[in-house]
Amino acid sequence: MRRSTKPTAEDGSFEVVRDARGDIRPNPDVRPGFWETHTLEEFTPAEWEATCDGCGLCCLFKISDEGRCHYTNVACRLLDHHSCQCMHYEHRKDIVTDCIVFDFERLTEIESWLPRTCAYRRLYNGQPLEPWHHLLSDTRESVHDAGISIRGKCLPEWEADIDRLEHHIIELPEP
Repeated sequence: MRRSTKPTAEDGSFEVVRDARGDIRPNPDVRPGFWETHTLEEFTPAEWEATCDGCGLCCLFKISDEGRCHYTNVACRLLDHHSCQCMHYEHRKDIVTDCIVFDFERLTEIESWLPRTCAYRRLYNGQPLEPWHHLLSDTRESVHDAGISIRGKCLPEWEADIDRLEHHIIELPEP
């Protein structure tokens, strides 16, 4: 059984900084209602980042089988299992070399493995944001309250046998 290594303070202290509710503070680089008035391609970098609904599903290990994507309950070692955010977001690609850092150009390549509830996928396909999205609800907790996030539903990769991911396949939560 092959296991991953749990991040520790010795290898870089993966501390997440957020306010008491987990909310994002207002950002002058984010235009009000940007998701309704601009295309994904027109988003500022801050708007692109603000579009993430914070479900954590993209940080789960996936298995591709005959063109179909299967999600597992095994999460990347950098995922904070409470906030469902990356604990070392700015340097994630340096730490997890196969992490997929995506932008609009990569979206067409990976759109099929993003969950149907994903804000990027919905906007790309001309659909509105889900009512629980933090840009509509004004709180990052709404994705968790709606049961969409992986909070409390996944294992860190160092606790799973990553050579047997097929034993960890899950059905995605539906809104």
